[in-house]
Order: sequence, then structure tokens, then C-alpha cells
Amino acid sequence: MPGPVGGHPPSLGTVARSARSERPVPFQQFVVKLHSRCDLACDHCYVYTMADQRWRSRPRTMTAATLARTGERIGEHARRHQMGRVSVVLHGGEPLLAGVAGVERAVELLRRGAAPVPARMTVQTNGLRLDDSFLRLFDRLDVGVSVSLDGDRTAHDRHRRGPDGRGSHDRVEAALHRLTGSYRRLFNGLLCTVDLRNDPVTTYRSLLAHRPPVVDFLLPHGTWSAPPAGRPSDPRQAPYADWLTAVFDEWHADGGQRTRVRLFDEIIQLLLGGSSRLAGVGLSPVAVAVVETDGAIEMDDTLGAAHAGAGSTGLHVDRDSFDAALDQPGVRAQQAGAAGLCAQCRACDLHKVCGGGLYTHRWRAGNGFDNPSVYCADLYRLIGHIRRTLRRDVTALRGVAR
Repeated sequence: MPGPVGGHPPSLGTVARSARSERPVPFQQFVVKLHSRCDLACDHCYVYTMADQRWRSRPRTMTAATLARTGERIGEHARRHQMGRVSVVLHGGEPLLAGVAGVERAVELLRRGAAPVPARMTVQTNGLRLDDSFLRLFDRLDVGVSVSLDGDRTAHDRHRRGPDGRGSHDRVEAALHRLTGSYRRLFNGLLCTVDLRNDPVTTYRSLLAHRPPVVDFLLPHGTWSAPPAGRPSDPRQAPYADWLTAVFDEWHADGGQRTRVRLFDEIIQLLLGGSSRLAGVGLSPVAVAVVETDGAIEMDDTLGAAHAGAGSTGLHVDRDSFDAALDQPGVRAQQAGAAGLCAQCRACDLHKVCGGGLYTHRWRAGNGFDNPSVYCADLYRLIGHIRRTLRRDVTALRGVAR
């Protein structure tokens, strides 16, 4: 299952601040790993196919006691920092494997523990089990739903297959049909992992067919030591930028009216001098905490693509507060703004927009995360294209104004 797209409304674990703070920024979003297994066997999944294999020794499902303690820790953190609300994402694995009763119990225990601070609850699912019983539950409990979909049947079924090799596209489409009918108000958006073999415009248009409020395009996880698929040996080449640029041009041609594409929106916001709420671009402090099924408090679990234990803090909800996690060096590094970037990134003219890329993608065995993103060339080219497009738009508007 792909990484969290954030708490939908996914600030994606960042807050709108770009300057380095001497005090850590409190966690705004809590990713709760309700179930550690999955009913798909996607070959691009960072949880099961990459460096960190600790999932094998973790409980399949989070217990009621751990859920209750997690909720209490969230509430404790929110009250201590006088937060008006928190975002909680039910994640996995595949969280719906916990069953309707298990998911209902999780929502109730987490909200009860966080009270009186309201918890905005969402679920990130592959869609296979998203039937009417779950949708009725989510409607009653006001739980938003985000679904992973990589495009049309050919695109989606390249990776998202069951253990028997059977593609999942048709089942996900059926789930989306149910979700976008009577339960459309619950629909948070689609998450799509980029594959260079899939035509970008065809992929984008197939996602638009579901009229998603938001689309999140994710770069496949990889590092300098374990490069993502299609990453050329020549670091100047930027095939992922070319793919995303084709989508951007299609999206921009209709003024972005048919859906939000979060990556493009956030880059534009940064180019206009604002700050980002999206992990992977900009310098806003990362403010997401993950709780595994055994109660371990961890950092962004996509760090498992770098090396085993990369996201580990050694903390646990039974004995530790989330404030203790704020003092972790890895959390501090991701809240350090420009000071947390390598020298090469700090010297780049686009570093305030790029932000060094996703922390996970900077890893190289030997010097850790003190590197540009493995997608450095792609980010630079994509941001440059969007910047030129904005300049043309401004020039054209000035011409009309005259």
C-alpha cells in the first residue's frame, strides 16, 4: 500500500511554516497502522518489498488497548500544544482487513481518547473491501475515504495484483462506483503511483473519470542506493519530470477546474511565495507521527525504503508521549528547513520550492540522508516548467489588462 497522503485534508504531515524554529513543531497528523498485512501483493510497495521487513514480526491488528492508549496520547499531545483539531489516518497494510467491527472500534477509541479535541478521521484503502457495509459505517461516523488507483486497467494492474497474480482494477473500479454514488461526500481523492510505462495523459484522464476532489501523484520510492525503476544512470536525465509535465500541461489547459492535483498546487503556491502543506516539496516542518500495530511510535514509514529501522524512534505509546518523539534527531532533521538540506541543495536556486524532495529519497549508504533527492533532476525540471508556465500566464494577463 502506498504511503500516507496525509490526513485528508492531507496536509501530508506538514505545517505551513518554512522558517527553522528552535522549538519543535507539534505533530498535526497521526497515521495509525490498524492492520499490518495486505490483501494485495503489489511489487512496488515500500512496506513489503523494500529494505525494512519488520512488518513480519508485528501483530496483524492493533489491539483495543493499544488503540485506546494511542487515542489518549494523541489527545495529550493536542491539549499540551493547544491544537484546535488533529488529523488521524487509518492505514496499513490494508486497514479494512480489520473488518467493519474492528474499524468501528478503532474510530471510536481514537476519538474518545483524543477528546475534547476533535479528530478528523480518514482511511487510506486499496478499495478491494470497500463495500456497502463499510460505506454505511463511514457515513455514520463521518470518516473520509481515499483510494489507491494507478490509472486504467493496464496501468493499475501492472503492480496492484493479488497473491494469485490477479489484477485488482475491476474490483477497485466497482468500489469507486459505490463510493462516488450515494457516499460521494466521503470521497477524499485518489492516490496514483507513477509508472513511466503508463501514458501520463491517459492515466490522468482515467482518474478524472471518477471526478476526484484531489489527485495525489506519488513518485515510486527509491534511494541512491536502491534507485527507483526507470531512474537513468545519467543524473541529468529527468523522465519522471517529463511524465509529470505532460499531466501538468493537461491539467493546466483547463485551469485545474476538474480536480486538484496536490503536487502542482503546492509547487505553484511555493513559487508565489507561500508555504507548502505537502511532504516532499517546500521547507515546511514535517509534522506526522506513525503508530505501528504493536504501539511503536515511528517517523514516516516510507523511510523503510531506505534501510531497516530508518523510521524507528524506540518509543511506544504505553510509556512515551508524542512530545518525546519531537526530540528525536530524525524528526528534528525534517523540521530544520533549509538548514536540514545538504550543501548542494542549499546552493540551488530552487531549494525553497523543492525543499530537497522527500526525505526518504535522499538516502545513500555511506552518508545517510545528507544528499539531494534521487529525483533531483526531475524535481528541478518540473518546477522549472511550472515556473515558466506561470510567467507566461502573468505576461498574458498583463497584456489583456493593457
